[in-house]
Amino acid sequence: MTDKVIEIEIYGHKHKIRVKGEEDEKYIGRLTSYVDQRMREVAVKSKSAETLKIAVLAALNIADDYFICQRKLDQLNEAIGHMENEIGSLEECFSKKDEDTFKNIEDTT
Repeated sequence: MTDKVIEIEIYGHKHKIRVKGEEDEKYIGRLTSYVDQRMREVAVKSKSAETLKIAVLAALNIADDYFICQRKLDQLNEAIGHMENEIGSLEECFSKKDEDTFKNIEDTT
């Protein structure tokens, strides 16, 4: 896989960046669109014309989205951990009941 330099545009500014392959190029395109969209949203809300301020505010919004998603992921992982423990307890309970059932069957024969 060879490196390739592509040109992207975010908020009217062109940048050249290096990507490793076609997959990365498509992914960078999606990221570029997302960042551009967020900057435009911030520009409308903040009514600022200062590109650096808009970029910083957009970065803060994107970071906030990331931390919210990370917190939700942590909560889901915690819930999954509780479910796995509950499943383990139920399996243990059923396994013990199966052993008791087979023991009772053997005792009656």
